[in-house]
Amino acid sequence: MYNKRSVGAQKEEMAAAYLRERGYVILEQNFRCRTGEIDIIAREKGYLAFVEVKYRKDSAKGYPEEAVDFHKMQKITRTAQFYMLIKHIPEDTSCRFDVITILDQDITLIQNAFEAVY
Repeated sequence: MYNKRSVGAQKEEMAAAYLRERGYVILEQNFRCRTGEIDIIAREKGYLAFVEVKYRKDSAKGYPEEAVDFHKMQKITRTAQFYMLIKHIPEDTSCRFDVITILDQDITLIQNAFEAVY
């Protein structure tokens, strides 16, 4: 049986390993609050990176990056702001929103995939 939650967790682990190989330092995984969830929060070359992971087994229902729509970007932005607030991270910290797409077994990292959306 196909368990969406366990497949999602497996793909997020795959994404975290991929990021570590590229020099990211993972600070948090699956940060959740009332405003939403961020899959991975990491530091990379002076940036605080908020990373969304999207997986599709094939492109029949669209490409993974298409799932990061305006509404999703808003939720991630709000959640990132809340994270920075509760962790006492200065507002002038250089931040970036990255997206990792996984299509079957192919992983793609899109750095600075979108700007903060309010």
